[in-house]
Amino acid sequence: MFLRDRLHDDMIAAMRSGEVLRRDTLRMAWASVCSLEKRDRAQLSDDATLAVLSREVKTRRESVEAFRKGNREDLASKEEAEIGILAAYLPRPLTADELQALIADAIAATGATSARDLGRVMGRLAGPTRGRADGKHVSGLVAQALAAPHDALAAPHAADLPAGHDPARHAGGGAGSAGGPPTG
Repeated sequence: MFLRDRLHDDMIAAMRSGEVLRRDTLRMAWASVCSLEKRDRAQLSDDATLAVLSREVKTRRESVEAFRKGNREDLASKEEAEIGILAAYLPRPLTADELQALIADAIAATGATSARDLGRVMGRLAGPTRGRADGKHVSGLVAQALAAPHDALAAPHAADLPAGHDPARHAGGGAGSAGGPPTG
């Protein structure tokens, strides 16, 4: 059964059972699905439906923050309940260890070495993390991972070098770089 069909069937079941919050939440999600289907003139795939549900959850999370800042705990609680309803349709969230492993694999697969490669790594992670991890969080972790090795491999600053040291002279790494005169 397609995800969109499951969403529709559950919405109908909630209508029949009188579950008002569930009915209203699923009805809003269904309206988003139908809107995209009308726009594209095609039935949404499971991935596209998943993207719609992820956006719905993200919107509600932002609302929870706004309501809490405005001291509206009643509305924040309602939004959290709606998140719980929609989360049942999303795949299991990635654990921190699973996310770190995916990031390490994506960095290795793309050959990324600096923050300039962030886009390539995020492109590789888009599919495996969709609906399972927050994009901003993933992007921050990727940036952190790309910055860590870069900082460790960065060339020493001239101020950190001993007086009279010429880094260009010793950069080759050949036989003469062990401290003695270059051979050649």
